[in-house]
Parts: sequence; C-alpha cells; structure tokens
Amino acid sequence: QVYREHPLHLRDIIPLDFNSIRSVPDSHVWPISDDFSSDHQLMVPIIDLKDPNAVKLAGHACETWGAFQVINHGIHFNLLEEVESEARRLFSLPTQTKMKALREPAGATGYGLARISPFFPKYMWHEGFTIMDSPTGHARALWPTDNARFW
Repeated sequence: QVYREHPLHLRDIIPLDFNSIRSVPDSHVWPISDDFSSDHQLMVPIIDLKDPNAVKLAGHACETWGAFQVINHGIHFNLLEEVESEARRLFSLPTQTKMKALREPAGATGYGLARISPFFPKYMWHEGFTIMDSPTGHARALWPTDNARFW
C-alpha cells in the first residue's frame, strides 16, 4: 500500500554513475549531523540466531540502526563466497549494461536505488539489486550467454 501511495519516477530509481561524475551533485549531499561524530566507534549490531531473543534483537537493530549482522545462520561459507563473487561481477558491469536490468517504477526487483530512497531528503551513495523471486529474467538481460551462475 505504501508503494502505491508513493509512486516512483525514473529519477528515484537510477543510481548515480560514480565513474562519470566529477563532483557530488546536490541530490547526494547530506547535511552534517550534530548527532554524529567521527570520533565515535560504530559497531553494527550482531544478531546470533541461536539466541532465543533473536527476533526481538533484530527488530531493535532495525529500529535503531537500520541494519545488523547475522551469525550462526547455518549458511555454508562457500555459498556466501559465491554470492559475494556474483555481486562483485554484477556491480562491476558497465552502467549501460546494468541499466538493462533496471527496476520498473512500480516494481520491487532489479537494479536501481533502494525502494526507500524517496522517503529521504537526499539520495544515498549506493546502487543496489533487489531479488524477491527468480532473478532469471534480469540475469539474462545482464549476461545473455553466461547467466546461470547468477541464478
């Protein structure tokens, strides 16, 4: 319902091409916050899935940090390495190639800015690729002949 009430425009989807800009555009310049000092030691919360309070701890981490690290998840290290390798392969593609898998304005999957970007006053300094089902279609657009590794 939130997505329907806040439709996206292409400007809300297309990430900044970091290889082609010479300076940071105003759309990505965030104000300096008085709440943050670079002297602080920042540690993203670590959620142990063997902890009986893991769900509550994850909820708290989302509310206070917006992110957390998961341990004791049971996923084999080799699989994590393969996923990381494919992510590096995807994001190292030329921008024009990545744009072939651009998320649709009404969609939730594919290449682009985070779906939450329009809810903030400035754009985040990132690009992303969201997968919520089979990534086969996007993989074929990115790698017409070598896409099986990705999905």
